[in-house]
Formats: sequence, C-alpha cells, structure tokens
Amino acid sequence: MPEAYIVDALRSPTGKRKGALAEVHAIDLGAHVLKALVARNAVPAEDYDDVIFGCVDTIGAQAGDIARTSWLAAGLPLGVPGTTVDRQCGSSQQALHFAAQAVMSGTQDVIAVGGVQTMTRIPIAAAMLAGQPLGFADPFSGSEG
Repeated sequence: MPEAYIVDALRSPTGKRKGALAEVHAIDLGAHVLKALVARNAVPAEDYDDVIFGCVDTIGAQAGDIARTSWLAAGLPLGVPGTTVDRQCGSSQQALHFAAQAVMSGTQDVIAVGGVQTMTRIPIAAAMLAGQPLGFADPFSGSEG
C-alpha cells in the first residue's frame, strides 16, 4: 500500500475579529496559501490531483466550494478539481484524512489540503440561521427524527 506524506505546511496570516484582515475575502485567503504552496514546491500545479479544504459554515464568502474557488482565484490550472468538507471543528483534519486515504488507496498522488474560516464575515454557527429567509427556522425544525 502506498504511504501518504505531508510534504509542506503553511498558513495565511492570522488576525483578530474585525481586525486588519477582516475585509479580506475568504477565497483570497485560501488562494494566497495555495499559490505560495505551489510556488515553493517542485510539483507543477497541473500535477495536483485534487484540492480538499475544510470549512465550517459554507455560506456567503465561504460558499460555492471554497477549495476549488480558492485554487482558481490563485490563478492555478482549471483542470484541478476541489471539494470542501464540513465536519465542524474537525473539518480541516477530515480534509487531511480524506487526502491521505486517496493517496494510500492509489487513486491520487498529490493533493493540496487546507481549511478556511473567516469569523468576522461568517460568525460561527451562521449556517444554522441561513435558511430563515427561505422559511426554515433552523436546520432541524420540521424533521420527524
């Protein structure tokens, strides 16, 4: 069985709520990291098999498959797919597990993994209320279970 390795690790700058980075779009934060990751490693961008990001509350600036949109915003090749995972506080860790599983199964070789969360723009648990304009009080009301 193939082994999976973490080849490099980096992160975006961090800030505080309503601080200097508050107006930076979540996609641009992800793009900044992906562009730097690809630039500082010897793997050509077109050789990446996938991009997997963890993200809680995938609404607003974090919606629309932020893994893929961050890759594209970084100016990286259109042919590389992406997916976003929401496992709450373990989202980015789960993204890493999914990537390792893909490599170890032999289905993929090189995967960019990360996570995005901008809590000034999208406060924690904001997705719980996002459906209210569509008539849903919360994600659970109306379920028989």
